Amino acid sequence: MESVRSDPSPQGDSALTVKILVAGGFGVGKTTLVSAVSEIRPLRTEEALTERSIGIDDTSAVAGKTTTTVAMDFGRITLPNGLVLFVFGTPGQDRFWFMWDELAKGALGAVVLVDTRRLADCFPSVDYFERRGLPFIIGVNRFDGSGLHTPDQVRDALDLPPDIPVINCDVRDRESAKQVLITLVEHIMRSMVRRDPGALTR
Repeated sequence: MESVRSDPSPQGDSALTVKILVAGGFGVGKTTLVSAVSEIRPLRTEEALTERSIGIDDTSAVAGKTTTTVAMDFGRITLPNGLVLFVFGTPGQDRFWFMWDELAKGALGAVVLVDTRRLADCFPSVDYFERRGLPFIIGVNRFDGSGLHTPDQVRDALDLPPDIPVINCDVRDRESAKQVLITLVEHIMRSMVRRDPGALTR
């Protein structure tokens, strides 16, 4: 698997690295999650929203949002077991979806962030990863005024099978965001074992 490799660390040891994606609709918290967990200064490709985006980008539920990701976000985090995650945030608007295929190359899994006030915004991300057969989980991000919904309620609303994890989170909080990534890694490992029982022992 070319997406899992050993890279030399600054200390001369090898580290297992995994590429993952963070996806979801416009303004759902992708950039915030990458920034919250990254142990390096995150790469962000944000541009200011202008009058040209009126009628294209729906900011009604995120009135305070003044920027948008136009290419990707990138960060890196080392988990307690030594696994290094390269975390790529995807752009959320339809007009930037042509970049997804490039960003998805080599990725082992994805987080789809959800705002329950705009649940339909996550459907394209869910469909994309289902079509590619890429393991993904749902992170239900906490927004003021979004109400409380159980993971099972969100799962039913998205018509997801029971093996796909759904986890509540606040991506502004580092530990909460990190738990989302840990949940994804665990899901990826289970998916690998289901496809090939010896995948993790070779």
